[in-house]
Amino acid sequence: MKKTLTIVLLALHIAVFAQDNQPASQAPPKKIGLVLSGGGAKGLAHIGVLKVIDSLGIKVDYVAGTSMGSIIGALYASGYSGKDIDSIFEGVDFDKIINDELPRKAKTFYERDNSEKYAITLPFDKFKLKLPSALSRGQNTFSLLSKLTLHVSHVDDFSQLPIPFFCMATNVETGEAVILDRGSLPQAITASSAFPSLFQPINIDGKLLIDGGVADNYPIEELKRRGADLVIGVDVQDDLATRDELDSALDVLLQINNYRTINAMKSKSKITDIYIKPDIEAYTVVSFDDGREIIFNGEHAAREKMPELLALQNLREAPVKNMKIQPVDSVKINAINVSGNLKYSRAYVLGKLKFRQGDNIKFDAFVDGVNNLAATNNFESISYGFKSATEPGAYNIDLKVVESKKKTFLKFGVHYDDLYKSAALLNITKKQLIMGNDVVSLDIIAGDNIRYNFEYYIDKGFYWSIGLKSRFNQFKHETPSSFLFEESYFPGVNQLDMRLKDFTNQIYLQTLFRRDFSLTLGAEHKNLKVSTQTVLFNNKETVFENSDYLSLFGGLKFDTYDNKYFPNEGFFFDGNFHVYLYSSDYNNTFSEYSIGKATIGYTKSFTSKLTANITTQGGFRIGENEDPFLDFVLGGYGQNFINNFTAFYGYDYFSLSGDSFINGRFTLDYELFKKHHLNLAANYANVDDDIFSTGDWINAPDHTGYALGYAYETFLGPIELKYTWSPEIKENYFFFNLGFWF
Repeated sequence: MKKTLTIVLLALHIAVFAQDNQPASQAPPKKIGLVLSGGGAKGLAHIGVLKVIDSLGIKVDYVAGTSMGSIIGALYASGYSGKDIDSIFEGVDFDKIINDELPRKAKTFYERDNSEKYAITLPFDKFKLKLPSALSRGQNTFSLLSKLTLHVSHVDDFSQLPIPFFCMATNVETGEAVILDRGSLPQAITASSAFPSLFQPINIDGKLLIDGGVADNYPIEELKRRGADLVIGVDVQDDLATRDELDSALDVLLQINNYRTINAMKSKSKITDIYIKPDIEAYTVVSFDDGREIIFNGEHAAREKMPELLALQNLREAPVKNMKIQPVDSVKINAINVSGNLKYSRAYVLGKLKFRQGDNIKFDAFVDGVNNLAATNNFESISYGFKSATEPGAYNIDLKVVESKKKTFLKFGVHYDDLYKSAALLNITKKQLIMGNDVVSLDIIAGDNIRYNFEYYIDKGFYWSIGLKSRFNQFKHETPSSFLFEESYFPGVNQLDMRLKDFTNQIYLQTLFRRDFSLTLGAEHKNLKVSTQTVLFNNKETVFENSDYLSLFGGLKFDTYDNKYFPNEGFFFDGNFHVYLYSSDYNNTFSEYSIGKATIGYTKSFTSKLTANITTQGGFRIGENEDPFLDFVLGGYGQNFINNFTAFYGYDYFSLSGDSFINGRFTLDYELFKKHHLNLAANYANVDDDIFSTGDWINAPDHTGYALGYAYETFLGPIELKYTWSPEIKENYFFFNLGFWF
C-alpha cells in the first residue's frame, strides 16, 4: 500500500509540475538529478543502477557524487553508459589502484637495486621518525581517470560536460564541505575519493582536500539548488555497526566517520524522490573482489523501483542515446610545460618521463613516463592536464609537481639464508646531499656476517649519471678443498671452512641506451681475501689469497621483469666485462686477463597462475692466470651473489668451479593461492677450464640438478624452502630463505 501511494504521489507531482502556470504544450520538461553516495567498493552498486536507468531510456540532467559515487558519476556525466562503466571496472586491478603499486619497469635500475631489499621505509627528520601521511599517493587512480576522461579534458566548467556534474570533497584543515565543479576533472574526483589515511590529501586552489564523505556523503541539497526537480538517489553507505562488529581499527574508524553521515541520511532520504538502497550489508568498503555481486545487487535494487522509474519515461519524448566514446590509444605531445620543480631541473624531469616534445606515443607509454617520475619518490604529488593544441590530436601537457620535503629515510630489512645466515639491515638514505638530484645510501648489515654497502649517485636522467659504490662482504662456508688447492696440498683434507672477505670500490658512469638499456662504464678496486682456520700454521689461519685488484669494467642491462622474485612476464639481460690490469699478486701468479659473463632470461605466463621462466648463463676468461679466486663457482641457492658465484640446484655452495661455464635453468611456478607459490626447476651446466676453446660447452651437460620449492610472499620478502637433488652425485640439499635478498 505504501509503495503504491508513493508511485501515485510521484505521478501527481510530475503532472502538477507539467501544468503549473503554463499551457501543457509549453511546459518545460522535468529536470532529473542523480546523486550517488560514497561507500568504497560498495559504490560499485551504482553501476548496476545506471544500467537499469539506461535500459529505460531515462535522461539524467544533473549528476552529483561523493567518493566512489564521484568517480562513477563523473564517468557517467562525461558520456559513458552504465554498460561502458561496467566494462571499465571489469578490467581494473583494484589492488594496484589502492596500493598505488607502480610497475617495476617505472623504476631506474639504480632505484630497483636500492628499493627491492627493504621491508619498511620511514621518513626521518631532525632525528625523529615520521609516519607517512597516507599509504598511497593516488597516482594510479589519477592516471586511470585522466585516461578515461581525456575526451573531455578541454572542459574546465563541469556544467559543460555532456551531463552537468559536481562532486564533494572535505577541507582537511577546517572540516568544511567543498564543492568541486570546475578545473581538472580527474583531479577533482581524485580529491573527492581520497579516503583518509589510505590516500594522501589533494591540494586544489590552496585547499588541502580529502574524501567528501567526511563532510557530505550525499549532496542532494546542492543538487536541488542547481535545478534538479526530481532526484534519483543511490545510497551505498554502511549503517552503524554493533559492538560485536567493531573488531578492527578500520571498523572503528569507519564507525566514527559514519556518525554524521548516517544521521544526516534520515532527513536526506525523505527528500529523495526515488531512493535506492542496495542490499550490500555483507560487503565492506574494500570488497572489490566481490564487484560482480555488488553490481548485480545494485541492478536488483533499481529494478525494485521499476514502477517509479517507469513514471519518469513520460518526461521525455524520445529515449536517450548514449555517446560512443572511442578509447584513447595514443597522444601527440605538442609541448610540455613543467611547473613546481625547484630543486630538480627540467632536464631531470623530462629524463624520467622518457618522452619529449613532438613525440607521438601510446597513452600507456605516457602513463609509464609519469610513473617513472613518481617512482623516484622525489615528489609528493604529480598532476597533469591535457590542453588541445592547434594540430588535430595533439596536446599541450601541463605537468605540475610538488617536490617532497622528505629528504632523509630510515629503512629496515631482515634476512636469513644458508650462506650468510641471519642478518638485520639498517639503511639511511639522504637525498639532495650536495646537489639537487643526488642521493646517498648506506646499508649496515649486522648478524652472523657483518657487511656494508655504500652508494652515492648523481641522477642526470637521459644524460650520463655518476655513481660511487663501496661494499664490504664476507661469509664462511664448508667448501670442498679442491676449490682452493690441489688434493696433494693438504693430504686427507676434503673439506675446509672457507672464509671470504671482499672489499670493493667502484666509480662509474651510467646512462639509458635506447630508453630501456642501462649502459655502465667504470673503474674498480677490489681487495679479496680467502682463508681457512681448518688448517693452522703457527696458530694462524691459512691464507690462500689476499690481493688488491684494479680493473676497468662495462655493463649492459635490460630488465622488463614485472617482479624480481616471482616474475609473470618480461625479458632480462645482464652482461658485463672486466679487464684486470693490476694485482698486488699475493700468490705471484698474476698476469693481465679479462672476464666476461652474461645472463639472459625470459618469463611467460600461460594462465593467471602458471608461469614459466627460462634462464641461460655463460662466462669465460681471456688470458692466462693461475689464480682461481675470481673463477666461476656454481652451487647452492641464492640471489645477489658477489663476484662470479652462481646458484645451481642439486649441489652445495662452491661445489663446481672453472674459468668458463654455461648454465641453463627452466622453472615452472604455480600460484596455489594468492602469494603462495609452488615451483619446479631443472638446471644443467658445464663448467671447467677453457670449455669454449675445447668445444666442451656444446657437449651433453656434465652436471644436472632439480628442485621442488614452496614460497610465500610477505612484507618482509619471500619465505622460501627448496629441496634439491642431483642424479650424478646422488646428494640432496635443503635451502631456506627468509626475506628480501641483500
